[in-house]
Amino acid sequence: MNTSPTQVLGCERLCIAVPRRQLVSDLQLALAQGEFLAVLGQNGSGKSLTLHTLAGLRPQSGGTVLLHGATLASVRRRTIARHLALLPQHNEDIFPSTVMDTVMIGRHPHIHHLRWESDADRRIAHDALRAVDLDLFAGRDLATLSGGERQRVAIAQVLAQSPDVYLLDEPSNHLDPQHQLAVLQVFRALCRSGKTVMASLHDVNLAARFADQCLLLYGDGRWRLGETRSVLNPANLSELYATPIEAVTWHDQELFVASGGGGAPASVRERNP
Repeated sequence: MNTSPTQVLGCERLCIAVPRRQLVSDLQLALAQGEFLAVLGQNGSGKSLTLHTLAGLRPQSGGTVLLHGATLASVRRRTIARHLALLPQHNEDIFPSTVMDTVMIGRHPHIHHLRWESDADRRIAHDALRAVDLDLFAGRDLATLSGGERQRVAIAQVLAQSPDVYLLDEPSNHLDPQHQLAVLQVFRALCRSGKTVMASLHDVNLAARFADQCLLLYGDGRWRLGETRSVLNPANLSELYATPIEAVTWHDQELFVASGGGGAPASVRERNP
């Protein structure tokens, strides 16, 4: 595979649809090494389906997905799993398992099918647990964990996979504020080391804090992509979420808040005469 740093993951004229509804039309995307892209939109706007399509887990209705310059359809699934990891929004624990056994699943793409996990694989798994503040939980049964702890185990699993690209579907789901920030700081640090992150988020302010670029999905085929500072503004966000959103300054930082009923706030009306 071509390992050019200019584009790690991308798509050309990507179309995503469900019965009787076009969610995304002709999406053009090129993610480079070290970039963090946040995906924002209302419930049902196609955020999860976009991530799953880019991971090759569902067919697109049009267009092409590219991983390291190769069409995703031409790459073996095991090879994809070595380069790309998907954190799903929901995790189902069908069989009893310990925390460590669950995290070790992330190492499977790197282990030959006739071999067992090595000491190096176990060190990587322990490091992943340490990164999400669960290093003392390795022997715990998954059934004994809270929702937030289970989410951090899922995050540790994709960290242990050690891919080039992380596709994260609501990584802050179920997490308290402390761990929301800690987890996103882990992925921001991975970007600084050359990894690429694309994450769907519900918290606009987390996107503003951590993302280099933002992709806004409107759920009717339309989308908007650009640098975070230019894309995240009250006018765009009020249209995206169909509710008035204001920008306020706090400690020299701009924060976005939903101002609620009564029509669009003055700042939005000024931008949309």
